[in-house]
Amino acid sequence: MAKPVTLVTFVLPSALGHWGSGATEVRVFAVADSDESCPTLGAALHTLRRVNPKLERRLCDEYGGIRRHISMFVCGENARRLGGLACALPPGAEVYVVPAL
Repeated sequence: MAKPVTLVTFVLPSALGHWGSGATEVRVFAVADSDESCPTLGAALHTLRRVNPKLERRLCDEYGGIRRHISMFVCGENARRLGGLACALPPGAEVYVVPAL
């Protein structure tokens, strides 16, 4: 059986847009770890790392976690409250990236 896959849209602030090839939206596929699990934010960031390493370095620290000064909102909820990188992503998820002020 195939692992679940979902298309994820990262919505970036204009300050990070130039790291994403000038785009304020970057779409990637997130693949679940197993047949029974859902794709996660960590899986989406892993794909983002392969597609756009410069942008991923702005969002994640050297350990692969979300940088302290970056917040990510998955479908309107803060990803840190939903489990961080283990946060399950629904089909067609939008992840808003917000830098700290």
